[in-house]
Amino acid sequence: MKNNNRPTWLSDAIFYEIYPQSFCDSNSDGIGDINGIITKLDYIKELGCNAIWLNPCYVSPFGDAGYDISDYYTVAPRYGSNEDIKQLFSEVHKREMHILLDLVPGHTSVEHPWFKESLKAERNKFSDRYIWTDSIWEEPDNMGTIRGISDRDGSCVVNFFSHQPALNYGFYDPDPKKKWQMSTESEAALSTLEEIKNIMRFWLRMGCDGFRVDMAGVLVKNDKDKKGTIALWQKIRKFLDEEFPDSAIISEWGEPDKSLQSGFHMDFLLHFGSSHYNDLFRCEEPFFSPEGKGDISEFVKKYMINYEKSKHNGLICIPSGNHDMDRLARSIHGDNLKIAFAFLLSVPGAPFIYYGDEIGMRYIENLQSVEGGYNRTGSRSPMQWDKSLNAGFSLASPEKLYIKQDESEDRPDVQSQIADKNSLYNEVRKLISIRRSHPALHNYSEIEFVYAKKNAYPLAYIRNSSNEKILIIINPAKKEVSFSCKYTPKEKVYSFGSDLKYADGKIIVSPCSAGFYIT
Repeated sequence: MKNNNRPTWLSDAIFYEIYPQSFCDSNSDGIGDINGIITKLDYIKELGCNAIWLNPCYVSPFGDAGYDISDYYTVAPRYGSNEDIKQLFSEVHKREMHILLDLVPGHTSVEHPWFKESLKAERNKFSDRYIWTDSIWEEPDNMGTIRGISDRDGSCVVNFFSHQPALNYGFYDPDPKKKWQMSTESEAALSTLEEIKNIMRFWLRMGCDGFRVDMAGVLVKNDKDKKGTIALWQKIRKFLDEEFPDSAIISEWGEPDKSLQSGFHMDFLLHFGSSHYNDLFRCEEPFFSPEGKGDISEFVKKYMINYEKSKHNGLICIPSGNHDMDRLARSIHGDNLKIAFAFLLSVPGAPFIYYGDEIGMRYIENLQSVEGGYNRTGSRSPMQWDKSLNAGFSLASPEKLYIKQDESEDRPDVQSQIADKNSLYNEVRKLISIRRSHPALHNYSEIEFVYAKKNAYPLAYIRNSSNEKILIIINPAKKEVSFSCKYTPKEKVYSFGSDLKYADGKIIVSPCSAGFYIT
């Protein structure tokens, strides 16, 4: 499926991810909320971001920070109301920005009314909304289950945590001996699909601009090559093209060749899977470390395989991080954070900045798990706005905060970094401005890797549009490096660190530097 019908606003979209619990608390209960987000929209716009991804804000028991939903149609009271989120959509649009909600189509909470009906021994219209085996003693291969919690006979498949029962979209290759393995065209599977469309209609009609889709690649079961899941998402994309052609959908999938074929406009590269994303920032010897011991070659090789498979069919997005990853600043420090952003804001795809990464917020070590965060909890601490009480996040007493804050005396904050012309914030803001003003750096413009050798530095690539070509050179290592290049760097668009030297087709690159040059 070709993504020819794509919203025009995606061409230069730069996203800011908001974890609502931790962004801004407007009513002093220690938890961020929608009205708090509204007060910070001007900050996001001034940074240069023109799109927002909002993590789940629906009614939930919060066993998995809101990814365990018990009502898809209602905002959780701790965040506000449906009226508040409608106002948020309006305020976003007033600023000529766009906003995506998080869609969780794969599972619900055990507290969802659908699941409570499904638990009943008597047949009802929700009996097959989830995937139940015929016998309590039967457990599907390689799938976790919930068992023995009601009078209903059978085991119910879960997607992740044991309190997240999997919704039923059918099996791509059902075992005919097991009647509970329904096909993707069964009445039960199609009913689930229609309900997800209804949920999307509801929020799109209220004013959101699309969805980031959680665990998008796991809906259809027994689907080794994802053909059934691809077909399912193609149906959803057809529905969106017909009813909401300006809406966008992004997949948490990590396999762009599959997700973009499915009809998604964008796919994230994730910190798990085969993308080698971790080679950049989150491994023992990341490429962006000043030690110069990293290797980016496997990442580039895998990226180009996916890029060629999906060329002109969508966006491959490389985020600074998200609520499931270690903070970027846990492994990358100082000026190398600026160099990392020079990369993140010069590659194709829509950039995604996780709240606080633009000021270098740190991973908070050794925190007790909050709402199913476990090791991820340290990346979800409250935003640090200034040097006042609770870093300006909340007027609640510190012990009431959703997650404990960074207590370091030198913790970064927005107000201080705005005032410091050499701060990470101001470097990110400058990079975003440059990206938006040069067509060659826009989301759909082409990329050609010029130098990405195994265990070597620098990284160099060409970005080009129909009327502009820019050479990007990135050297995170604290050593001077050089490489031969057929492109001649001419006019400088951006540089960090010392400028390069060029002679006789050879480029000499200064330590810990980055530069963009029209060629």
